[in-house]
Order: sequence, then structure tokens, then C-alpha cells
Amino acid sequence: MNTITATNFSFPNQKSVYRGKVREVYNINDELLIMIATDRLSAFDVVMPKGIPYKGQILNQIATRFMQLTQDIVPNWLIATPDPNVAIGHLCEPFKVEMVIRGYLSGHAAREYKVGKRILCGVTLPEGLKENDKFPNPIITPTTKADFGVHDEDISRVEILNKGIVSEEDYIVLEQYTRALFQRGTEIAASKGLILVDTKYEFGKTKDGKIVLIDEIHTPDSSRYFYADGYELRQQNDEPQKQLSKEFVRQWLISNGFQGKEGQQIPDMTEDYINGVSERYIELFENILGEKFIKEDISNIQKRIEQNVLEYLNK
Repeated sequence: MNTITATNFSFPNQKSVYRGKVREVYNINDELLIMIATDRLSAFDVVMPKGIPYKGQILNQIATRFMQLTQDIVPNWLIATPDPNVAIGHLCEPFKVEMVIRGYLSGHAAREYKVGKRILCGVTLPEGLKENDKFPNPIITPTTKADFGVHDEDISRVEILNKGIVSEEDYIVLEQYTRALFQRGTEIAASKGLILVDTKYEFGKTKDGKIVLIDEIHTPDSSRYFYADGYELRQQNDEPQKQLSKEFVRQWLISNGFQGKEGQQIPDMTEDYINGVSERYIELFENILGEKFIKEDISNIQKRIEQNVLEYLNK
């Protein structure tokens, strides 16, 4: 299978490379960033040993579309997408927090709630909720922005301000942007018969001091979706919700004894399993965007990306 799990390009005026869990970011002359979405799969902040065909293309194309669909309410970093796996945008200084917003008690929040915690990132959670119930109002539960291979950690608004990670003036803007993006994402999801359950946003500052949305937005790696049809009935019957998100990978790992904890082994990912994950990502793309996924040529992804980026830069 031809997947892209690492890059080692040398572009004109390249100054540095940052490698995240899934994306690799090339700094061009301290002006542009070239962000390449690889086919790496991460869960519990651990990168799996094998790539997933078309995953990078799927993430990049979903994120690009949602950048376009939200640019009227929140400015973003994006300038161009010269390749299905590549986004090029303005150089930004990223904030050291991820803005997580939750409309429902799911995933990490549900796991914390189940063990008795009623305060998450400084936010008090109501009593009497069961997994996947809707919150009275969406809650913001930030995490620290960890380096590669290090777990993100929950953090409260008060801690962020007290530690000087973000100024109060900037943090107010981040909260406003987070709520506006979540509202728009919720509306778009509803138009596709989906529920946007929770998501995370990352922001940065441009050289002129403007706060902009960076990285990805409303992808299945950064967001959780439910099918709206049958949601209420499944909740009434205490049945699992039908999901569109990376949660199916997390659940498979949990069932195989892995949650990213010390001493645990990543279970073997067979070719059939990898192909199944790829098919699920394609399903996510088609449901979230409401259009057919077109597979790009992956016979030599590295060469394709390099040619497309160089052609753009030469312009």
C-alpha cells in the first residue's frame, strides 16, 4: 500500500521543519508554512506504526473546505492547496493551547464523568447525565498543546491565564472564535443529517498580530460526529450512538488492551484492518461533505507532492 508516513523535502528558502503527530510543517523564509497531511494515524497521543491509505488527502480536503465555509466569521491562515495532501498558508506563532469545545458528554469527557469527576477543565458538569447526553450549553475544555510523543493535558481557563500561557485579552478572542466556529459547524453538520458532538480548534498569531484559525477544522481526527437520525431513540434505549469519528479506532485499541499507557503494546494492525480504517475515513468524508470522494493517484505520493509544491512556489 502506498501511504505517506514521513517526508524529507528540501524546498527553496526552507528554514525549518516541524513534525506533529499527523502533519509536517515546512517554514519557507519565515513567511509561508507548507503543511503536509500524512497518512499517519494517532490515538491516545500515540502514532500507530502503519499509515492509512488516503487519510491525509481526506483530512486536508475536509479542513480546506471548512476553512472556506467559516472564513466569513473567523479569519484563517490558509492561502492555497496546491496538492490534495498540502495546504499553504501564512506563518503564524501558534498558541500553546488547543480549544476543545463539547456539546455532548462523549469520549474523554464521558470517561472522566464515569469515574466520578464532575469538574472538567474548571467547568462544573451537571449531575444525572449519561454517556452521549447533550449538555445544556456547549462547554470549552482546553488542553495543553503537547510536543510530539507527549500527552496533551486538560487545563482550565484560570490556569491558562495564571501561567501566562495566553493573555486574557487574547483568550477572550479564542473563546469567542471557538463558540462561533462550533455554532457554524453544528449548522453545517445538521444540514448533512449529522450532529457535531465535540471538536478542537487551534489558533495562531500572524506577524501583524492578527489571531487566525490554523491547522485542521471539523475533520474526523479533530471532531466527533453522530448520525442525527435515531439519536434520541438510541439514548432512550441506552444504546451506543452511531458515530462518524476516529472513536472507532480508539474503541478497537481499548478492546485490544491499549490506551497509550506505559507498558502497553500497540495491537497488530493487519492489512484488512488498515483497509477497513481507510474505508471508514472515506465514509466520513462523503457524509461530512455530502459528496463523492475522489481517490488521487498514490503510486508515488512523495513525488506528486514535491512537484505540485515546487510548481506553486515557482509562481
